[in-house]
Amino acid sequence: MKQLTSRQTVIMTVAVASMLLKAGAVSPYISKVYDFCPAPGQFVNVLPEFEDGDSHEQVITKVEEQICGDKNPGMISLGAFGGYVVFGFDHPVVNVASTADFKIYGNAFVSDQNSGGGSSEPGIVMVSVDANGNGVPDDEWYELAGSEYGKETTQKNYTVTYYRPAADKTADPDPDYSYVNDRTYIKWSASDGSDGYVKRNIFHSQSYWPQWLADEATLQFTGTKLADNYHDESGNGTYYVQMFYDWGYADNLPNEDSRYDGFDIGNAVDAEGKTVHLPKIDFVKVYTGVNQYCGWLGETSTEICGAVDLHPDAEVSGVASIDAANASLRIVGRTGTAIMVAKDGNGCQACIYSMSGAVVAQPMLGEGINEVDVCALPSGVYILVADDAAIKFVK
Repeated sequence: MKQLTSRQTVIMTVAVASMLLKAGAVSPYISKVYDFCPAPGQFVNVLPEFEDGDSHEQVITKVEEQICGDKNPGMISLGAFGGYVVFGFDHPVVNVASTADFKIYGNAFVSDQNSGGGSSEPGIVMVSVDANGNGVPDDEWYELAGSEYGKETTQKNYTVTYYRPAADKTADPDPDYSYVNDRTYIKWSASDGSDGYVKRNIFHSQSYWPQWLADEATLQFTGTKLADNYHDESGNGTYYVQMFYDWGYADNLPNEDSRYDGFDIGNAVDAEGKTVHLPKIDFVKVYTGVNQYCGWLGETSTEICGAVDLHPDAEVSGVASIDAANASLRIVGRTGTAIMVAKDGNGCQACIYSMSGAVVAQPMLGEGINEVDVCALPSGVYILVADDAAIKFVK
C-alpha cells in the first residue's frame, strides 16, 4: 500500500474530521445521558425527584432535564462513593494539546473562614471513545488522572458494597447526635476491610436507596478512592470544611474559581496507570470519589450541574506533523485477519479512523513489527495514526 505524503495525510485526516464535526451545528453542552446510578445518599430520589412507578429510563430523562443544554442548570446528586452518571455531547470532544478540553459544573463553594476549602465533594472523571462505532458507552474507560492520582493515600480498585435496608427496619437514633435518626441505616463494606453506614438524618426523610432499584439487595461500585478531605474546624462537630484538591476533579472547586480550568483529555490513563493518547472522546463518566461522613452535613456526594466542551469547533486532525521522507510507520504485510505494521521508535497506542472520522480501533503498537487485528472491521478504507505518522490501508 502506497504511503500518503505529508500533505495528503493532513488533508485527508482533516477532511475526515470535518465531515464528522461540520455536518451540522454542534452544541457545546451535554446532549444525552446514557446512564445514572447513584450510591445511597441523602439527596437520592430528590436530585432528581423520583416518583412512584418511575423506571430507570424515566429517571434518566429527568437527569437530562437537569444537566443537558444551556438553560439555567439544575442539579443531580451521585450519592456516596461510586455513584455515577454517564453523559455525552452531540459531537466528539477533541483533545486540543496542552489545554483543558471540557468543564463539568458542580456546586462547590469556598468557606467564609477557609479559602483552602469549603464544600468540596470531588468526583473522579473518566472518558471513553466509541471505538466500536455503535453509539453507546460500552468501550474501555480511561481515568483522567488528577492531582491525587499518584499519591500513596489514593486507593485504586477500591470496591464498596451497599446493602439495602429492610422495609420495616427499626430506626437506631444516635444518642450523641440528635440530627442522626438512624445511625445504622444502610450498611456498607469495602474491599480494604473497612465498613460502616450511610446514616439517615432528620433533614431528609425519603428513602436514600435509589427506588428504581428497590428490588436490588446490594449495589456495588469500584473505582479510585481519594483520601478524606474533611476537617472539623470547630472541634465539636458543628463546623466542617471539605478541603479542595489541587486539580482534576468534578465538584471540587467553585465553577468560576480561577484555580479551576477544566479537564484535559491529555491526562487520560488506562487501568494500569499508563498514559494513553486519545485524539478525541465520545463519553464522560463521573463518580463520587470519596467515602466519608461529615457530621450533620451527612455523607459526601458529588453533585453535577452540567458540562461544556471548551472548543466545540476544534477538528481532529490526528497528526501533528509528518516527515514523509523519514516515515516511522509502514504496512509490511497482511494475513487473513490482520495487517502487519512496522513502527520505529517507542511503542504507543494507535488509532484507526474510518472515513467517517470515527475511531474504530485503538491497537497498541510496539517498536518493530506488529500484527494488528482488523478482522472485525467492515470492508473499506481506513487511516492508522500513531504518534506523528499516519498511513492509509484498505480492508
